[in-house]
Amino acid sequence: MARDMAAAKSHVHMTGWFLSPELALSREEEPLVVRTLLAELADRIDVRVLLWKGAPVPAFRPSRGDVRDVERTLTRHTKIKTALDACTGASHCHHEKTIVIDDKVAFVGGIDLTVDGGDPYDTPNHRARGGIGWHDAAVRIEGPAVQDVAEHFRLRWQSAAGERLAPSTKPEVAGDVKLQIVRTLPAGAYREVRNGDYSILESYIGALSSAERIVYLENQFLWSPEVVDVLADKLRNPPTDDFRVVVLLPARANDGADISRGQVAALIDADDGGDRFLACTVYAREGKLRDIVYVHSKIGIVDDRWLTVGSANLNAHSLLNDTEMNIVTHDETVARATRLRLWSEHLERDEKDIQGNTAAIFDQLWRPIATEQLHRIEEGKPLTHRLVRLPGVSRRRRRLIGPLQSHLYDI
Repeated sequence: MARDMAAAKSHVHMTGWFLSPELALSREEEPLVVRTLLAELADRIDVRVLLWKGAPVPAFRPSRGDVRDVERTLTRHTKIKTALDACTGASHCHHEKTIVIDDKVAFVGGIDLTVDGGDPYDTPNHRARGGIGWHDAAVRIEGPAVQDVAEHFRLRWQSAAGERLAPSTKPEVAGDVKLQIVRTLPAGAYREVRNGDYSILESYIGALSSAERIVYLENQFLWSPEVVDVLADKLRNPPTDDFRVVVLLPARANDGADISRGQVAALIDADDGGDRFLACTVYAREGKLRDIVYVHSKIGIVDDRWLTVGSANLNAHSLLNDTEMNIVTHDETVARATRLRLWSEHLERDEKDIQGNTAAIFDQLWRPIATEQLHRIEEGKPLTHRLVRLPGVSRRRRRLIGPLQSHLYDI
């Protein structure tokens, strides 16, 4: 991100849930700091930063005061242009994270340029560092799809700042991967899209409903009854003997952890001892030390033929009420390569060692490793692997109330 922004020739347009001007994008001897980079760019090109206005109640972060402070920090003695957007109402937010550079390159994903929830700078090795580790993902795209990201920025900028920007330019075809930009825009938020756009939810439901072999999800939350209902039905009526579901979640989500646990318990109940479902997390390790790794990525992979990456969590906020953006591709090569890269990281195996049948990898590696490491935590022993099964999700009470909690809490 830093490298592409530094090379920009005409503009950098950025959206985010929140932003920390002091975040170091690189950790070399002379760190490259967000505010410094944007300020230097703004001296020669158009730099615009569009943020959520913040929570109207100071008890929640980022508060509107927090965001105003960031805006003042970004604009003081610089030519950076900012706008704050609150059109989703008091109980929802603008959550997508995008960067558009010269209408030629775009980043779409889950990575916030903020240290509000923890330092997002981490590596796939996840070495314990005495604080929260971070697991996240974004995609870099070129080609015609960049225009969809650019036009979405222009839509939101016009609404928030009252300024109509010149139309974006359509980039030439780049590469051979076909992809689609999908998003959540709540109905009534923007006059130009009066009925809203719920293509992220539509894409998820379509892909999950068609799953035959493997569903792999990484997400910050698992609250959505629409998603859980589809998965539960699949587990009760598996389409093939090899059907498996793997969900990677944070060990301690920063909000509503019990809701995700309840929904996981409901899926365990639907699995009914079939050993087709596994919910787990990852830890950072260094010798006998361990730290939590916060799973902040929003990734879905189905049968190595459908892949989505973006900002949308699996809850009603993201799928129905906030503004979000994901990419979707049906490119089997990209989907499989992404799964293998992630599984290699989490299973601590070379990709060549996990290229077999997904059910066999699940049965022989995912389940036994994650279960063993959970037992080690329960027994007070140091971890010998980063992958850990989520604890405390099989209690009957949680199986029964998980779906109810998700409906009541996630509004």
